[in-house]
Amino acid sequence: MTIALAGPLGEALGRGAMAILAYAVLGVLLLIAGFYVIDLATPGRLSKVIQEDRNPNAALLTASGLAAVGLIVAASIWSSGGVLQEGLLATLVFGVTGIVVQALGMLLFDRVAGISVRDLVREPGLQPAAVLLAVTHLAIGVITAVAVI
Repeated sequence: MTIALAGPLGEALGRGAMAILAYAVLGVLLLIAGFYVIDLATPGRLSKVIQEDRNPNAALLTASGLAAVGLIVAASIWSSGGVLQEGLLATLVFGVTGIVVQALGMLLFDRVAGISVRDLVREPGLQPAAVLLAVTHLAIGVITAVAVI
């Protein structure tokens, strides 16, 4: 016995699956953009610093930055109200805004607190300043996500 997904249920499932795919693709693209913004703030190629140099500071700062972008993307999707085109546009705008705010936060900490991301990722061991910046990334992500909702 086969069950055909024709009619309203099939259409709803198809639209839902396409919406999930569209949001997932946009989310991944925003995460990639976030990675490259962090890469610009660090000396050398970030993927090399993490994979080959095994730098815990670079890994922590990158992970926290990407987690923050993920929070913003999730909040944007949550607040979209089920309207796909508006939700995708809002997710794009808020995601890019979150990435920019993250970058500005790194620059601000460098200027105000004297904590340089460039210097941190040159250190081979985990540094307390990296933990502080990682928590700051997450806090910025949560603040931005709540502002979206």
